[in-house]
Amino acid sequence: MAEKSSIFDMIGPVMIGPSSSHTAGVVRIARAAIRILGSQPTHAVITFYNSFARTYEGHGSDRAIVAGLLGMPTDDVRIREAFDHAKEAGLQYTFQGVGNASTMHPNTIKLQLRNERTGQAVEVIGQSRGGGVIRIVEVDGFPSDFSASLHTLILDADDVPGSIAFIASVIAHDECNIATMFVSRKGKNDAARQFIEVDSSLRDITLEYLRQLRWVHRVTYIPTID
Repeated sequence: MAEKSSIFDMIGPVMIGPSSSHTAGVVRIARAAIRILGSQPTHAVITFYNSFARTYEGHGSDRAIVAGLLGMPTDDVRIREAFDHAKEAGLQYTFQGVGNASTMHPNTIKLQLRNERTGQAVEVIGQSRGGGVIRIVEVDGFPSDFSASLHTLILDADDVPGSIAFIASVIAHDECNIATMFVSRKGKNDAARQFIEVDSSLRDITLEYLRQLRWVHRVTYIPTID
């Protein structure tokens, strides 16, 4: 894949980039997405919206997002050669740009990821808010609102009465404080997804207990992404 010269090529040996919104935040969105997927993807469709659609090549956001999909941290010197590393890793990716999505944040990215080897797939929409801060605002069509800067628990479950209070009590017994909780559901008594940020790590035995509940279908646990 041919590369264009950009401001990104003129930075020093440690990647911060011309703008933390266009580099560090972008890397973090990708790092959060691969943790939600549960593995490194083999295929990715990457859509940049609004200002990102106009600047992602010149500001290095294209290399930053690929680097994040490979699991690289924000200060990894290999980010400048992310395309080469993606080829070596067997990651196939496509870039798209949508410049007039008026309902979306100016710096929005949608990642459609899949791992052909495991059959895993996910769609994640994230926003880069500046200063490296991100918000994950949608996962597989479920609205969400978390930063991935704290330990994050994602539960796919049936919308049963008392489920939210029950999950909160389990976490409390693990001596974890809930920082934020966002619950999305497709309809009353239908599929629901809980996004819970906690201040400290959850024990493996707690996660396993949650997985054994008959009305819980999937538990995804994301330690802090940095």
